[in-house]
Amino acid sequence: MDENNTKNTEQLEDVVDVQDVNPTPEQINDVDEEARDAELSAEEKLAAENEKLKADLEKEKKEYMFLMAEFDNFRKRTLREKSELIKNGAESAFKGLLPVVDDFERAMKAAGDAAETAGLREGMDLIYKKLKKYMEQNGVKEMDPEDKTFDADRHEAISVVPVQDEEAKGKILDTVEKGYTINDKVLRHAKVVVGQ
Repeated sequence: MDENNTKNTEQLEDVVDVQDVNPTPEQINDVDEEARDAELSAEEKLAAENEKLKADLEKEKKEYMFLMAEFDNFRKRTLREKSELIKNGAESAFKGLLPVVDDFERAMKAAGDAAETAGLREGMDLIYKKLKKYMEQNGVKEMDPEDKTFDADRHEAISVVPVQDEEAKGKILDTVEKGYTINDKVLRHAKVVVGQ
């Protein structure tokens, strides 16, 4: 068996160079530097990936905040529009009632104070007052343009009359048809005569 061991050892020495098994200090330093470079490049890769993820997170955060602000604005705008619709929803209905109010006023003027029409006049007064009260409860108010300065946003000039008095120029002299507002919004412009 000794012979076999000696033979195997000789074969191994032929195959393996002894210098390769025991590396030199330069070879050890080269391997250490390669390992350090590999570690540094891995750390640099991790740091770069970390920075990229932070930038992506920051970008997503900004987009999220922008969307939240946009949604909040949408919600507020929708609520405001809904409240405006509710507030002024009856606008067209009351606009249709205004000629009826005008007719009532003309009928009461025509009835006058005659004794035979006293009962009729009293009934018309009650109906008129109820109608006016109902309109006021729903935000419809009468404009009082007499002796005020003409405002194109609230009045419609159907006639212009020359006047001598400087103070009367640009003022409303007469109201032909009353104007009404609903919740401080013009429902019907007042038709007026303006001094010039």
